[in-house]
Amino acid sequence: MRNWFVILGMLFSVNVFAAMPQELLKQYEAQAKQESPTFSGFSAEKGASFFHAERMHSDGKKVSCSTCHTNDPRNQGKTRANKVIEAMAPSVNPQRFTDVAKVEKWFGRNCKDVLERTCTAQEKGDYIQYLLSVK
Repeated sequence: MRNWFVILGMLFSVNVFAAMPQELLKQYEAQAKQESPTFSGFSAEKGASFFHAERMHSDGKKVSCSTCHTNDPRNQGKTRANKVIEAMAPSVNPQRFTDVAKVEKWFGRNCKDVLERTCTAQEKGDYIQYLLSVK
């Protein structure tokens, strides 16, 4: 009987694991609706623009998400400290966007680092929508 609970637990965790990016999008959708009454959905195209857009940082350098994550989110990137960053695209890295705490931690750090502010729910959702579209 105990083995059945283990098997059921494993099956449940696999299903939760597979659904996590969509669950995150639902959470960001609810937040985006609160942030903006004109919210009309997430856009992979806006997410791609956000990912590749270069911004002038206060230190005088141009930065973008692709500065560390490369122009192709299917590839590994590198931090400024030269540590490997696994591919951002879930099609290549199925673990991406499966842990809410990690996602929020990295959005928090990277948005402040690149944008010098917190990302909006719209930006987070567009970003994830884009990365989900990368095959």
